[in-house]
Amino acid sequence: QVQLVESGGSSVQTGGSLRLSCAASRFTYSNYYLGWFRQPPGKEREGIAAIGRFGITGYDDSVKGRFTILEDNAKNTLYLQMNSLKPEDTAMYYCAARPISSNSPPLVPSSYNTWGQGTQVTVSS
Repeated sequence: QVQLVESGGSSVQTGGSLRLSCAASRFTYSNYYLGWFRQPPGKEREGIAAIGRFGITGYDDSVKGRFTILEDNAKNTLYLQMNSLKPEDTAMYYCAARPISSNSPPLVPSSYNTWGQGTQVTVSS
């Protein structure tokens, strides 16, 4: 069974940067589509970045140009590099995986069946 563990969340000021990590175990990258999601306080979980076969990536408009999803297959680790952070980026951040065969849009949370426990990011103004 695939296991995902996020880390790297912290409190930063507006304009700052953070890199989140998601360590995967019992995992073969070629079999899965990976994504980063976040859930702001009092709001629903939303997809922000995903990476699939051949390293093709997709981003939500709210983070495009500021966030980058990266994978290091040798380390079995997924990253989310976050730059130019804003207070509205404050949320619990999760990584997730789903079978590569899924045809659902890549940023739909309900299409992912394996989740990490989350890591908190707080951006202050």
